[in-house]
Amino acid sequence: MILKKFVKLSVLLFAFGVLGIDSVCAQQQWDWHISGATIVDGTGEPSYKADILVRGDSIGYIGDVNADTIRAENMVDASGRIVTPGFIDPHAHGDPLETPEFHNFLAMGVTSIVLGQDGSSPDVGALNSWFAKVEGVNPAVNIALLSGHGSIRSKVNVGKQDPTQKELKRMQNLLQSDLDAGTFGMSTGLEYVPGMYAAENELEQLAKVVGDANGIIMSHMRSEDDSKIEASLNELAEQGEYASVHASHLKVVYGEGKGRAEEVLDHIDSFRDLGITMTADVYPYSASFTGIGIVFPDWAKTESEWQNALQERPEVLRQFLKNKVKQRNGPDAILFGSGKFAGLTLKEAADQESKSAIDLLMEMGPEAASAAHFVMDQGLQDWLMLGEGVMVSSDGSPTMRHPRGYGSFAKMIRYYVNEKELLSLEEAVYKMSGLPAKTLGLEERGLIQTGMKADLLIFNPQEIQDRATFENPHKLSEGFNWIMVNGTLVRKEGEFNKKRTGQILKGRDLSGE
Repeated sequence: MILKKFVKLSVLLFAFGVLGIDSVCAQQQWDWHISGATIVDGTGEPSYKADILVRGDSIGYIGDVNADTIRAENMVDASGRIVTPGFIDPHAHGDPLETPEFHNFLAMGVTSIVLGQDGSSPDVGALNSWFAKVEGVNPAVNIALLSGHGSIRSKVNVGKQDPTQKELKRMQNLLQSDLDAGTFGMSTGLEYVPGMYAAENELEQLAKVVGDANGIIMSHMRSEDDSKIEASLNELAEQGEYASVHASHLKVVYGEGKGRAEEVLDHIDSFRDLGITMTADVYPYSASFTGIGIVFPDWAKTESEWQNALQERPEVLRQFLKNKVKQRNGPDAILFGSGKFAGLTLKEAADQESKSAIDLLMEMGPEAASAAHFVMDQGLQDWLMLGEGVMVSSDGSPTMRHPRGYGSFAKMIRYYVNEKELLSLEEAVYKMSGLPAKTLGLEERGLIQTGMKADLLIFNPQEIQDRATFENPHKLSEGFNWIMVNGTLVRKEGEFNKKRTGQILKGRDLSGE
């Protein structure tokens, strides 16, 4: 009897030793066994083969597993396919209360998004109620939030002038309240009203609050024009004296070529050499998407300012618009994405209305619509994407008429990895998972490691396709057919189920780095 027990124990110990899983793990119940996986783990290191065991919402084991020695409720054979962490979109838009399914993000492999961008965020100073509402609708993706500088400024009713000391203190208190509620930092939209009115002292005083909370400032900078991009980065670096800073949707409008991209990347590197933590994100398209107010002068950005300009200096406004539209590659390079003329270029809309393009803009005003603006050089943008500390974003949403909201992360694999071979798969996945997780301080996501949350993708890289176009911007990407969010399978064989298991992500802690 003793001999039999000894033999049985010896066999088990031998099996566990060869298979790599210890007896404790073998005796436990697992929810998922992913076998035969080639793992690209989000660190940027070379891929490796191993099995993955998942229990609850987390990864419990990575290594060799014999299915006969464990108990798993579900098993998926990932042989011949890649397993990666779910991707993290550091600059996204959308309203989880309106579109909690977020299929546009999931279909391109994104399982976590960061909202509250460009200086605009919900319920400033009272975020706990907003978080509760979002949790109540069960979003399909994980959601992190930034506190919007513009929203804070508007709530305090600062206007165009510098805030008084009392107003600035109130702004700091609102920001602190949002940080305490769980935001990851502050976003700015310095090219938009009201962020454009903020001066150096205001931004730096708020940066101190963000830095004290170990947060990050993610900025739509003052200008992205070729002649002003260094000055914009300089301004961001000034805030970087107090907090980590990040250039949102980095681009060089009117710039061209690899050489110009290298100059911009070198400029960012120069701040890192000074001890400033500066990162950036880029979306893989050569057209931006923003309000048509971008072509209006600073003195005609709002409805009232535009009306005054029409009354007091219409010809000055007309000439400014004429020059600006010409500088931005003409009326054919502005494609309306909202409003009456959605789907038409400025030229097509003007022809339809039997007006000149400038007359139509004069009539519409700065707040009438948003549009895609074809003002970027693809070669320059490609080279920016390769930069150190540069990650992928979509800057998109479920409703925006721009393909980036449905295709950005899929395009990274289709275009940068498969077609152009500008990045290895490991490098691309790092830019879509490990790097944004590190930048934001998401300690439990972005990597495939034991103890991390089980946001996982299984796919064949050669099958990944971004299908969205400017003509049809809401086509889902293809190829990410197996998607897990927090340990729950939400897409199988290309079909979404009705499960929505995203979580509100809160806090930021980089103290261990």
